[in-house]
Amino acid sequence: MSVDIGTVRRVAHLARISVSEEELPALQGELNAILAFVEQLSELDVSDVEPMTSAVPMTLPLRADEVTDGHYPDRILANAPEAEGGFFTVPKVVE
Repeated sequence: MSVDIGTVRRVAHLARISVSEEELPALQGELNAILAFVEQLSELDVSDVEPMTSAVPMTLPLRADEVTDGHYPDRILANAPEAEGGFFTVPKVVE
């Protein structure tokens, strides 16, 4: 895949980056080099590699999955700017 000057100009516009006309060819080369590297990565066989969720192996602590209401709704609603009938009152956002 190759990036032309028009695409570089569009990417710079979308990224809200001010790029002069003199800088466009250099950025075109950099973007093409990045895309070439990504294409190299896609050629690797990773079928035997397990997906990772972290660079360091760890397990998260587990707790029993119990449904609770917090047992103190009055204290929670005390933080609300407005409450009515045991619920938070919020302004209408859709007409």
